[in-house]
Amino acid sequence: MNKKALTEADTRINEDYNKFFFTIMDFRRATAQFADPDFDGPPVQVYEPGPDDPPIPPDEPPPEPPAGGESPEPPLSPDIGPGDDGPQSRTRYYVDNVPVSVVMERVQFLDEYGKLITESLTDYTRKAVHKNYASLADFLNTWNGAARKQAIVELLAGQGVFLDELAEQVGRDYDPFDLVCHVAFDQPPLTRRERAERVRKRNVFGKYGAKARAVLEALLQKYADSGIASVESLEILKVDPLRAFGTPVEIVKMFGGRDNYLAAIRELEAALYEKAA
Repeated sequence: MNKKALTEADTRINEDYNKFFFTIMDFRRATAQFADPDFDGPPVQVYEPGPDDPPIPPDEPPPEPPAGGESPEPPLSPDIGPGDDGPQSRTRYYVDNVPVSVVMERVQFLDEYGKLITESLTDYTRKAVHKNYASLADFLNTWNGAARKQAIVELLAGQGVFLDELAEQVGRDYDPFDLVCHVAFDQPPLTRRERAERVRKRNVFGKYGAKARAVLEALLQKYADSGIASVESLEILKVDPLRAFGTPVEIVKMFGGRDNYLAAIRELEAALYEKAA
C-alpha cells in the first residue's frame, strides 16, 4: 500500500454532501510508514482498536468546561450563523458571532520540481488554460469544432482547470465556456439564460416541425437551467419535461433518426455560441 492507494474521490472534501473527513482503516499497519512529524506535525487522531473494539473511532469527548463552571459555546458551523436553522450560502461565515465574507481564495500546488506554488484561483486558471490554448482564437476554434463541448470541459478538468471552484467565485450562472473566456482571455461573460434568450429571439428552429421545435425549446431551457452537459446527453430525454414528448426513440424519430437529432443538437450549440465566433 502507498499514498496513491488513497484516491482523490476517497479523500476529497465535499461540503455539499457533508463530507468533511475520511477514515483510513489500516489492517497491516502500512500507514505507519507515513508518519513524519517533522513534515506535517503529529497526527490529529490515532486510533488502534482492540480485538473487540469497532473499526470506526469513537467521537471525540466534549471539551471540559473552563474555570468558573460555564460550559463553552459550541463552535459555529461555517454555514450557520446565530439564529439560523440550517445551511445557508457557502460563502457566509461567522467568527465570534460576527458575519464575515470571503474576499479572496488562493490555490496551492506543487510544480514539476516539487516547489509549493501559491496564487489566486483566477491566475492559476488563466495559466492552466493558456498551456492548452495560446489565444482566444485557438480556444474558439477547438470549442466550436468539437462534436461534444463537454469533452473539452472534461479535458480541462483533467489538466487542473477547476471550473466548479471557479464558478463559485465568478458566478454559478455562467457556462464553462464563458468562465474560460472571461478568466483566461478577458472576454465579457454571458449567463446561460442570456445565451438561451439570444437564441429564442432568432428563428433558429423554424425549419423543424412543431413537435421537434418544442423538443429543442425544452432543451434550450435545460441549457439555461443546468448547462451544456445536460443538452448533450441522451439521458435528458428520459426526464421532465422531455419525456412528455414520448420515449427517447420516439423523440429521435421526430428529427428523422439519431444522426439528424444529433445534428440538431450541434445546430443548437452553434446558435448558443454564435456571437463568440
